[in-house]
Amino acid sequence: MSANLTVAREGAVARLRLDRPALHNAFDDALIAGLTDALQALGRDPGVRAVVLEGAGASFSAGADLNWMRGMAAASEDTNREDSLRLARLMRTLDELPKPTIARVQGAAFGGGVGLVACCDIAIAAQEAKFGLTESRLGLLPAVISPYVISAIGARNARRYFATAEIFDAAEALRIGLLHQVVPADGLDAAVDRQLALLLKAAPFAASDAKRLVRETAAATDRDRLDQDNAALIAALRVSPEGQEGLGAFLDKRPASWME
Repeated sequence: MSANLTVAREGAVARLRLDRPALHNAFDDALIAGLTDALQALGRDPGVRAVVLEGAGASFSAGADLNWMRGMAAASEDTNREDSLRLARLMRTLDELPKPTIARVQGAAFGGGVGLVACCDIAIAAQEAKFGLTESRLGLLPAVISPYVISAIGARNARRYFATAEIFDAAEALRIGLLHQVVPADGLDAAVDRQLALLLKAAPFAASDAKRLVRETAAATDRDRLDQDNAALIAALRVSPEGQEGLGAFLDKRPASWME
């Protein structure tokens, strides 16, 4: 585990905190590696049913660390490619994590920080939060995070914000789909807790596998195959132990076992 990360367990909930507050939780190679490893470990942990991703201090994540960027600017193209692939692995690990994820956003979320928000299943921010895909100001583009950001905000908005690098507020982030909810700063934890309570009422496998269903359905091009696959999925779920318990609890008007 990286010294720049902390993991706290609260029952079935894991809170993964970026912990470089003096640097606004900016990325470097060590933080990328540590965050990837931590997410993979949480994904394998059967006791974890939801993950909250948050940042210590004033910011969620201000993007790339300046010293790290300086080193990458002086490195070869091959070294930069390998470094970028490690960031890509982090983003995919978060996006495909077999646990529901919530981004708790305060302060700044720039560059790769926006990528983290886009990769989470649920994103909630304080009203004062600021966002920016600022890479074009440096002659760069948010290439590695682009699949996740475009999925969240759509191609039309991405064409604007990738090119202009402008900073936008939480209300705009909500409007374009990067966020699901914006709340006063003093209500941020309560809003996250409300979403966690809903996730913990859902069946564990169903909640964790929902993102896979969405991803595969959105990418499907063969409608006949999609109908077959989805029919097979719901049939398997209905006869699974979790499905049987959920249906039985509903019919018996009692809480399901995972809610006790």
